[in-house]
Amino acid sequence: MDPPEDWRDAVRQARAGERVNRNVARGEATRGQLIAVATRMFAERGYEDTSIEAVLREAGVSRGSLYHHFPSKEALFEAVVKEVDESFGAQVLAAASGADGPVAVLRAAFLTTIRLAGDPVMRQIVFIDAPRVFGWERWRSMDEEYALGLLRSILQSIADEGKTRPELVDTLAHVLLAAVNEVALLVARSDDREAAMRAGADTIDELLQRLFG
Repeated sequence: MDPPEDWRDAVRQARAGERVNRNVARGEATRGQLIAVATRMFAERGYEDTSIEAVLREAGVSRGSLYHHFPSKEALFEAVVKEVDESFGAQVLAAASGADGPVAVLRAAFLTTIRLAGDPVMRQIVFIDAPRVFGWERWRSMDEEYALGLLRSILQSIADEGKTRPELVDTLAHVLLAAVNEVALLVARSDDREAAMRAGADTIDELLQRLFG
C-alpha cells in the first residue's frame, strides 16, 4: 500500500527545506569570507587601492557571488565598516564594564576609543577611509547610531549623581562624542601615533576632570 499523499508531501517539503537551509548556510559563509578578506585588504591597502578584482581573487569566489551579496564596492565597504564598528563597540564596552561609577565608565570608554584609533584596522577603515567614502555627514550619523545612545545613558547617570545638569545631557552627549572623535581622528592621522595617544588621553582626563570633578 502506498503511503498517504500527505506523508509524501511532508517528505518533499522537508527535503526542500534542507536544500534551502544548505543554500542559506553557503550564502552566509560566502558573505563572511568576502567581508573577512575585504577587511584585511582595505586595512592594508586602503579603499582606493583595493579593487573588486583583488578581493575576488583572494576570496576565491565568482563575481556573481560577490554581487549577489554586495551590489558595489561601496556596499562591500559599508558591510566591512559595520563589522569593524561592532568589534570596536564590543571592545569599548568590555573596557568600561569594570569601571567604578559613570564618570569612570566614560573615561574608560573614551580612552579605549583613543587607543583603538591607533589600531591598523580601525585606523584605516573607520577613521581614514570611512569619512572619505561616505562623506562627513553619513559617517557621523553611522557613528552616532552606535555611540550616542550609550553616551546619553552614561551622562544621565552622571546627572543623577548631581555632577551635571539634567537638561544638558543631550547636548553634552553630542559635544563629548564630537570631542573624542576629533581626538581619535588626530591619532589616526598622526605620524607619531603613540605621542598623539598620550596627548589625547591627557586631554580627555583634563576635560572630564573639569566637567565632573
